[in-house]
Amino acid sequence: MRRAMSDPTTIRRLYGRRQGHALRSGQAALVDELLPQISIPESGPITAETLFGDAVGSGRPLELEIGFGSGEHLAGLASMRPDHGFIGCEPFLNGVVGALVHVERLELDNVRIHMGDALEVLERLPDASLDRAYLLHPDPWPKARHAKRRFMNSGPIDLIAAKLKPGCEFRFGTDHPVYCRWAMMVMDQSPHFEWIASTPQDFLVRPDDWPETRYEAKARRLGHEVWYFRYRRR
Repeated sequence: MRRAMSDPTTIRRLYGRRQGHALRSGQAALVDELLPQISIPESGPITAETLFGDAVGSGRPLELEIGFGSGEHLAGLASMRPDHGFIGCEPFLNGVVGALVHVERLELDNVRIHMGDALEVLERLPDASLDRAYLLHPDPWPKARHAKRRFMNSGPIDLIAAKLKPGCEFRFGTDHPVYCRWAMMVMDQSPHFEWIASTPQDFLVRPDDWPETRYEAKARRLGHEVWYFRYRRR
């Protein structure tokens, strides 16, 4: 039977190749030594207890970043909120290496990484277990025939909604006008979220607790406008 397009598993490949340039010896050492220590377990529910060894019911808030690039935003947040647990998902090896460099340099013990598809992590999180979720500068898949590959589609968004606690935030950022319009349409149609914005400044100015990524900095250098969207789980 053909799956409905609202099923988040309909399109599993939302990214391209997994590795770019060759790793230097120090980077390869991080992959061999540090990554196994902070990787998401391969099976079972994903909770603060299984990730960080917390006591049952300890209540550590969990935050999830989908496609963390080189990890600047993820590491910045983990530094700001050491009492929270941060889960980062990234399919590209070179991006994972970037995050590992930040984790080692900043001595972060509240970050866990999944090198692979974020949907695999989302599906294993208990419902209403996340305090915040992030999707920043994802691949826009700008051609209309590739629209189904965009993460901002009803299936993945419904899944994020299921995993967020009521009243908590989903944040989305992009500098791509086609993706911006698409994402606004998808989110406007979602019954699960309300847009947290009352003036243009609310989506044109990066909030203080939103660390800048290298992709955002590059967009600014190229003269692109960047949009910052905050949505509250109903």
